[in-house]
Amino acid sequence: MLPCIFGLSSASGVTLPELEHLPKLTPKKFAAKFADFDYRYYREVQPAEVFLRDKVGDCDDYAVLADYILPLRGYETRLIHVRLAGRIAHAVCYVTEDNAYLDYNNRSVFFRLTKSRPTLRAIAEKVADSLDANWTTASEFSYSYESDRKTILATVARNAPPEDDPPIGRANSPQKSLRVD
Repeated sequence: MLPCIFGLSSASGVTLPELEHLPKLTPKKFAAKFADFDYRYYREVQPAEVFLRDKVGDCDDYAVLADYILPLRGYETRLIHVRLAGRIAHAVCYVTEDNAYLDYNNRSVFFRLTKSRPTLRAIAEKVADSLDANWTTASEFSYSYESDRKTILATVARNAPPEDDPPIGRANSPQKSLRVD
């Protein structure tokens, strides 16, 4: 369970406990809650309560929160980190049931979900194209608010042959994980 600081409220009126219990929350409705949030890069993932209260954060904050909230509604999600040549890496939250990912850059536009095949390579290509950039590697990772740790579950290199890519679902294998502090 995610630690909560009750009573914190964002200007949009959504606190973490409220977000955790919103009825009929879909990925698209989740994205709409963040349309008026501002972007600011942080080296670390912010606590969810701070992100919601201050209405400012980055792609990691948004993707990690989506990955925490949407499974509470029965969605299967995957956190994807795409490293881009000459740029800051970008994180998205892939929603298996929608064959699409939530992207903090698209939270305030009509198409809040970006359709993509489920492979790391396909997601990385879509993310890089949307940013007019080249990707170098893409990783599936998990994140724990409690330990404040990212764990890399699977990685694909752009210059590696696609037949060497891990199969979809391979990231669920804990013996192939690498913890990142």
